[in-house]
Amino acid sequence: MRQSYRAGNEKNLVMETVKILSIENATHDVVHLKTEKPADIEYAPGQAVDVALNSAGMENELRAFTITSLPTEPFLEFYIKIYSEHDGVTKQIAKLKKNDTLLIGDVFGDIQYKGVGVFIAGGAGITPFIAIFKDLVSQNKVGNNKLIFANKTSQDIIEGDYFHQHLGKNFINVLSMERKDGFMNGHVSESLIKSQMTSKGLYYYLCGPPPMMDEVLNHLEVLGIKKSKIIIEQF
Repeated sequence: MRQSYRAGNEKNLVMETVKILSIENATHDVVHLKTEKPADIEYAPGQAVDVALNSAGMENELRAFTITSLPTEPFLEFYIKIYSEHDGVTKQIAKLKKNDTLLIGDVFGDIQYKGVGVFIAGGAGITPFIAIFKDLVSQNKVGNNKLIFANKTSQDIIEGDYFHQHLGKNFINVLSMERKDGFMNGHVSESLIKSQMTSKGLYYYLCGPPPMMDEVLNHLEVLGIKKSKIIIEQF
């Protein structure tokens, strides 16, 4: 059922009520959630959608979450980081159960696959890349795409086994708060990015916390990467 809500000073937004099909923990602070799929929704792998709680007084509290299911799948899938220290939307989402409902709104997003490149993600910023790599895997087109994934600890890594399986040595993990065999320690550095620049014409896909993205953008500028080769969410 579609309903119309007003968010702040924005125009009326049409929201679809969808039932939760499953909800489980993906990591200690990320839930993996599947919902019904609105019949008229259209999106490309990497795009996001507005989501709200279907409860009184919360309909206007929109949050953007990447859709990680493929457009061909009969459900919507999300990986949502839970900020339990704040009494906000994600904390309430973590309390939901199968058959509870959410409101789904508009699709948007600039992160879409353009060609072979280096994907650089921080924490929950991996979500658009989950969708893109699922799409590449389904077409047998993973090729020489690389993923640099930065997290605080190994316990924070979302879908690590999946990326190891499909990317192998092209899956590089960087941990800022843990030293562990097989993982790099520190932050995504200029030298690390340079080491993955194995051919010309690569695209650079970025998604993560703003401070990290600013730092990575500075590295790419120093390395002489053209802005036309950088794919990042535009606000």
